[in-house]
Amino acid sequence: MRATGEKPASSSSSDSLGITHYLLLIGLCALIFLPGISSLPPIDRDEARFVQATRQMSETGDYLDIRFQESSRYKKPVGIYWLQSAAVFVSGQGSEAPIWVYRTVSQIGATIAVLATAWIGAWLFGPAAGFAAGIGLAGILLLGVEARIAKTDATLLATTVVTQAALARIYVGFRLNRPSPVPITWLFWLSQSVGILLKGPVVPLLSVLTIGGIAIFDRNLNWLGRLKPLAGIGLVMLIAAPWLIYVTYKSGGAFWLESLAKDALGKVTSGQESHGAPPGAYLLSIPLFIWPFSLLITVGLLRAWNGLRQDPRLLFCCAWVLPLYFLMELVPTKLPHYILPTYPALTILMGWAISSTTHDETNMPIWQVWFIRVARFGSLFATLGLAALLIGVTVYLQDEISVWGMAAGTIAIATGLLGIGLFPQIQPSKRIPMMALGSGLVLTITAAKILPNLDDIWLSPQIAEAFSSNKPCRNSRLVSAGYAEPSLIFLTKTDTLLTNPIVAAEHLSRLNSCDMALIENHQTEAFFSALSGGEATVDGVAQFDGINYSNGKALTLTLYRRTW
Repeated sequence: MRATGEKPASSSSSDSLGITHYLLLIGLCALIFLPGISSLPPIDRDEARFVQATRQMSETGDYLDIRFQESSRYKKPVGIYWLQSAAVFVSGQGSEAPIWVYRTVSQIGATIAVLATAWIGAWLFGPAAGFAAGIGLAGILLLGVEARIAKTDATLLATTVVTQAALARIYVGFRLNRPSPVPITWLFWLSQSVGILLKGPVVPLLSVLTIGGIAIFDRNLNWLGRLKPLAGIGLVMLIAAPWLIYVTYKSGGAFWLESLAKDALGKVTSGQESHGAPPGAYLLSIPLFIWPFSLLITVGLLRAWNGLRQDPRLLFCCAWVLPLYFLMELVPTKLPHYILPTYPALTILMGWAISSTTHDETNMPIWQVWFIRVARFGSLFATLGLAALLIGVTVYLQDEISVWGMAAGTIAIATGLLGIGLFPQIQPSKRIPMMALGSGLVLTITAAKILPNLDDIWLSPQIAEAFSSNKPCRNSRLVSAGYAEPSLIFLTKTDTLLTNPIVAAEHLSRLNSCDMALIENHQTEAFFSALSGGEATVDGVAQFDGINYSNGKALTLTLYRRTW
């Protein structure tokens, strides 16, 4: 049941990557993922909320309850906060740890995802395919972004790949009449447990959808016995249940209402947080998010579709990708990272396609030929759009052309042209490393040189610095009216108050007040009117003009303290 001329999956060392391959992949991940993690300020709003909740765990010593200031934060389970807390502990800086410490968790998660992709790709299709798959995943634009953000998605991807790799070993091993090592079965259930603690039902859902896809394509579920489901579910309960029971008791059931009823089901029934989009949105946007490999990935997926009935390895990869993709297209709320768990399978199929010599593109159905042509155009469009964005962002925000923006845009165009096959004399096996390095350079320049210098969008760091320099007392409190970004809390103090101009005026009207007020321009009149003694009782010590990139609105903010 395999494609003619294809070498079957094997557990022999000849089908395994050597230590040198893994060291090269780790080095590539460091080159691509590390630059910029210390220079990029905390990003609103998700990252800033995650890191602030983790910081409060360090401040209070309570590692079971999740809180953002005084409010419970029950949209996601506790796993990512524990991992970030561990990073903070290892840093030795406690609650004063800078943002890059929290981001190391995503860095490690993204690297594990790359290594696990290469491992299972090599087991399925041989070392050349696995190595290419790992390089491809490391160079994908979206993963390079997620690796720099301290939230769940890069770490969740690592758990996803390990889970799916174990499932692939079990299913493909059954189809090829090979024994499944017992540790692989327990690895599957252990990673399920970690996935649940990271992001609830996402990893189990992907596994269920994959099994459902296998059932549709293969119509054989006898292999499921190798999963040892009763013992496996018992292990999951043993690991995940204690915290779930605790938080259920602690929250009075609010955790389940917030995480499942409001967050998960809310995204299924409507477009939440202005992220709604119709079916087909992922198809149109994916050339950008899997840039610069969208064309090669498309070819790999189409070739796999043609051969999945004859090869259980291809069948498994298609079952990994297609059910989740179609489900996410139907869900009204759409964010790029929702289909990130399919990317490892896509890069594995890309690696298989470029290392295979048994497929002739001229024999593809005409609709696939046209689909590849459209994919080539989409990849070119994404390349030009990305280059224009890199060059134009400084022109729009700072009225100047940045040398770094020009460099990043030029590299993006060259990398994109490689991706669409403009240089056919360069074999795909050589193009993939070149494209990954090109993508890494674009990400490096963007994260380390372009974005940190866009002062107009980084208001919170400027405010935090001015507050620290001008606060009249050591224990001064910042009270903000009209600017409520969570990054401001992380960069100042947990007791920073986000409120209205009336309350801000009350704080500064107190006798011998050490507090400072940050007031948005449109709320200045209300603030002055509510001050005891009026405008004369306060001094404006700093003004900030910029753009709130979370909603695109121009802002003018002034920092006030009491006149002494």
